[in-house]
Amino acid sequence: MEPAPGMSLAEESEGPLVRAAQYVRMSTEHQKYSTENQAEIIAQYAARRGFEIVRTYEDAGKSGLRLDGRLSLQTLIADVRSGSADFEAVLVYDVSRWGRFQDADESAYYEFICREAGIKVHYCAEQFENDGSLSATIIKSMKRAMAGEYSRELSAKVFAGQCRLIRLGFRQGGPAGYGLRRQLVAQSSPRDAAVRPAHTRRANPRPVPPLCLVFEVAHFFTAGLCRCAVYSSRPLGRSRAAHLLAELQPRC
Repeated sequence: MEPAPGMSLAEESEGPLVRAAQYVRMSTEHQKYSTENQAEIIAQYAARRGFEIVRTYEDAGKSGLRLDGRLSLQTLIADVRSGSADFEAVLVYDVSRWGRFQDADESAYYEFICREAGIKVHYCAEQFENDGSLSATIIKSMKRAMAGEYSRELSAKVFAGQCRLIRLGFRQGGPAGYGLRRQLVAQSSPRDAAVRPAHTRRANPRPVPPLCLVFEVAHFFTAGLCRCAVYSSRPLGRSRAAHLLAELQPRC
């Protein structure tokens, strides 16, 4: 729907505009459903249906599994319950953006809070009209269950993949300690080739030192042996440890 020259999409709608709030959410920074994309679809829906978006509630980088940590959704619900909401509708991209609650009734409960206060929730990208009809209720219930099931299946797949990498000797979790960082290599490569000290991760890295050098540097850290031929009295920091690797290489 293209606006007429000199008019916005909202201005092209006939009749008085209904005040609405939009709620957008994404779980990670690399998610395809970015909040900007959601807001664009919601804006198009609002222009077609005669809504004026007066408030935005955004949960960026927040999981939809539970309400904890989703401060914007908590604020939205609190505004509705307190009667301070200055809008008559809530626009959401789809059912999964409202939440991937493992209990589908929890998702329905938060929508019921809005509906009880006279505020209707619209799912802008869904193929059904959230009008309370029997067909819409059935489809919406299935969508809620599917949203929760997607998270359960993804969790199982990620856990299985992490277990496999752990069995192969790769560390999972936060960043590994200095000199213990690994990178995935071809299956035919020697196991030692997978070890890459942190200081070599740059555009043109030097050849990876033998594994025994990494263990020797780690020994200096753990045993507190900061006095050596290279550094007689100064503490062994990250940059000096990198230099130490180069100095130690002829020993192996």
